[in-house]
Amino acid sequence: MTGSFVSLESEFVGTSTTFGTGIETCDAAEGLAAISNPGMELVIWRRALPLCLQTWLERLDASRLPDMRVLVQPSDLRRAVEPHLDDCGMPSGDMRDLLLGDIGDLVSVFARITQSDLVDVRLERVSDDACWKFHRDCVEARLLTTYRGPATEWVQPQLAERALHEQKHFEGPLERLGIHDVAVFKGSCAGPGSGIVHRSPPIAGTGRARLLLCLNKPSDVSPEPWSEASHDMLPSGFKPTT
Repeated sequence: MTGSFVSLESEFVGTSTTFGTGIETCDAAEGLAAISNPGMELVIWRRALPLCLQTWLERLDASRLPDMRVLVQPSDLRRAVEPHLDDCGMPSGDMRDLLLGDIGDLVSVFARITQSDLVDVRLERVSDDACWKFHRDCVEARLLTTYRGPATEWVQPQLAERALHEQKHFEGPLERLGIHDVAVFKGSCAGPGSGIVHRSPPIAGTGRARLLLCLNKPSDVSPEPWSEASHDMLPSGFKPTT
């Protein structure tokens, strides 16, 4: 594993459109590799997953949405995550397979962009105002996508300090990812001046629940690397820290 980004220009041929200073959108997963370019702070893949998946997830009782974290090699993603989906009662079948397949693809893309052998995968059920404050992530890079509920909100770099200062009183302009959009952010650890200011959308009291995927490089707060042997040793009812 190395500690830097890798340019995948020779392998990936995503088409990007300039969105603003240090920010681009793309129309394919391959375009997310542009985050490795100097001065790039945020790349957004505008996409739409099949409507049937969105409908299926919205109709699930929130208690059946997973809330888990694993540190895993991309090739082990399905084996590491499926037991957690079983534990929370997420029904098996085509829709769950579609969700797992999409997560697996994103884990593989993120691992290649960041040159990481392992990826810290968080699949979180959110029903409160967790991370409602505007903030910069203390990471080099992070991938976010929302499978259910309102997606991540962020501000243009020139408004970052104002949003951090005003917090709940900030009245915009405010940018929002679309559901299923995939965003790769640089965080404050990527270098001086880096880090897109963003927040989770406030939903407390609305009765809504979100399902958020967050991918990071391994860090001191990551769980131990997943293995079939370590999973078999977990006590009944064990829930990983999120």
